[in-house]
Amino acid sequence: MDLDEVADELYAVPPEEFIALRKARQNEARADGDKALAKEIGALPKPSAAAWAANLLVREQRAEIEGLVELGSLLREAQENLAGDQLRALDVQRRQLLTALTRQARALANDQGHPVSTSVATQIEETLRAAMSDPEAGRALLTGRLTSPMSYSGMGTTVARPDLRLVHPPRSGRPERPGKPATAGAREKQGSPEEKQAGESAAERRAREQEERRRAAEEKRQRELARAREAAEAAVAAAEEAESAAEEQRREVGTLEERRTQLRERVDDLAEQLAGAERDAGDAAATLKRAQRRLTAAQHEAEEAAEARDRAVAHAASLAERD
Repeated sequence: MDLDEVADELYAVPPEEFIALRKARQNEARADGDKALAKEIGALPKPSAAAWAANLLVREQRAEIEGLVELGSLLREAQENLAGDQLRALDVQRRQLLTALTRQARALANDQGHPVSTSVATQIEETLRAAMSDPEAGRALLTGRLTSPMSYSGMGTTVARPDLRLVHPPRSGRPERPGKPATAGAREKQGSPEEKQAGESAAERRAREQEERRRAAEEKRQRELARAREAAEAAVAAAEEAESAAEEQRREVGTLEERRTQLRERVDDLAEQLAGAERDAGDAAATLKRAQRRLTAAQHEAEEAAEARDRAVAHAASLAERD
């Protein structure tokens, strides 16, 4: 037994089982003579409701969380080369993914018997946003051992959301301002006497090299844009899948609630029928007792009548013998 194994076990159990299991593992470590491990286990904090739900989401939907963290990395790379409208589109898709995963975390927690409140759901979403925005936070989430929710201010701001800012690439071939001293590049364009003698061939070579550099930069930008769009499409697909799973969970919950209502109504009907049957049984028992008393009296009367009959018959026989 080591600390990693114990931590993985502790942060996977429901919150109400955490303290008892931590105490049990701590006692086991003491029994093994490992006081240092026992102390480390005892120092493991119980996770908050939001942290527990986030850990549950990582265990149940790890591929989606890994995709979330990877998408955040791609977006950070892409934001230097994308236009503002493209960044806004990606930001919308990112919010959709965060919302879908938060719903999925709520559904998983509800299945475990721990409904998530609105405030806790907000903390879960902030935790996911932090994991998407900051590599260290992403690694922390993927451990599945969070003890408290995370948040991200981004770019030094005070809001708890990443601040995506467009950084334009430097422009090439910008004309020099009038009167400005010629730079090294400008002096190169003027050319040496040998280049002047070469005439158009040197100018064409410089134009070709400049065009090649421009094309290379454009191709690089297009590759990065394609990667970002591919990541965005994957994020949208993951969001749709997560939303579909959440919708399926909602339908299942609705079906179970309807079934529970029907069973409760059936229980109420049976309880009412049972109460009526118990009343009928009580009335039948009272009627039976009265009938039993009447039977006893009738039997007593029948016995007395039989005795009187026997005496009468005997008396008649006695008189007959005298004659």
